[in-house]
Amino acid sequence: MKVSIIGGGGLVGSCAAFALQTGGIVREISLIDLNTELAAGQALDLLHGGPSVADQVIQSGGYEHIPSSDVICITAGLRRKPDESRLDLINRNVDLFLKILDSVKQAGPKESAIVFVVSNPVDVLTHLAAERLGLPTSQVIGLGTQLDTIRFRSLIAAELGAAPTQVKALILGEHGESMVPIWSSATIAGLPIEKYPGWNANLANQLFKRTKGSGAEVIRGKGGAGFAVGIAIQDVIEAIALDSRRVLPISSVQEGCYGIRNVALSVPTVVGRCGVVDRMEVELWPKEMQGIKSSGNVLRQTIETVKKRIGG
Repeated sequence: MKVSIIGGGGLVGSCAAFALQTGGIVREISLIDLNTELAAGQALDLLHGGPSVADQVIQSGGYEHIPSSDVICITAGLRRKPDESRLDLINRNVDLFLKILDSVKQAGPKESAIVFVVSNPVDVLTHLAAERLGLPTSQVIGLGTQLDTIRFRSLIAAELGAAPTQVKALILGEHGESMVPIWSSATIAGLPIEKYPGWNANLANQLFKRTKGSGAEVIRGKGGAGFAVGIAIQDVIEAIALDSRRVLPISSVQEGCYGIRNVALSVPTVVGRCGVVDRMEVELWPKEMQGIKSSGNVLRQTIETVKKRIGG
């Protein structure tokens, strides 16, 4: 499988490439960036580590890589400022993103290609990509709340002294202010989280609040998120490459799940080689259900505003 990363010279794109290299699942990784010298340097650095990791083709270049790519991962975009919401990025990022979509479409992607949006605001941009590229909507996905979900699990594990891989919990809805914590199905080592020693409602509120602010917290500390988002990207691409049918909270244009249509947001999604294989409308607490619907309404209003601005 060949993965091309648009924005591969930047922090997120290069961390994604490194995660994919160490994962050893994909055969070919191509880094595409406006800064061609930076992309070439990142590719060379990765190439040097190859003999100790995996037998892969790692290179840089331009949109000539798109026609042979199985996954087109778009990470390019302007960074979010510490006190800026992801939705505030819209006016600064949409124009750049539309130019990228035009270049991808002009290059001629495979009919079976998966377009994987990571750039923020990811739900809005995923919706635009699904409308503009002419691919089946199942083949246009966004990272959505997969990153928020692994952040959420990591913070729960750290607070309770639990093994991170045994913490199961989800964030659904928007990758942003209206994201929804799904406590109803959260477990640690198969135990309901409310039964786990040390758990209480106050702690739950604190952990979710920190999860929601994690992106800004990382930006304040180091200027931008890279490692965890690279791992989250790898989670999704490996599910595609292996056709593993993993259930992941990724963003796609909804077609009725939880009563939501024509807006991209995250629900439990079965991910395989064709992108979205299915969506799982699992039973939720009423407040969780309402939260997801509210998230959809927030995003729908934003999409309408964007379309008016760009004349779509």
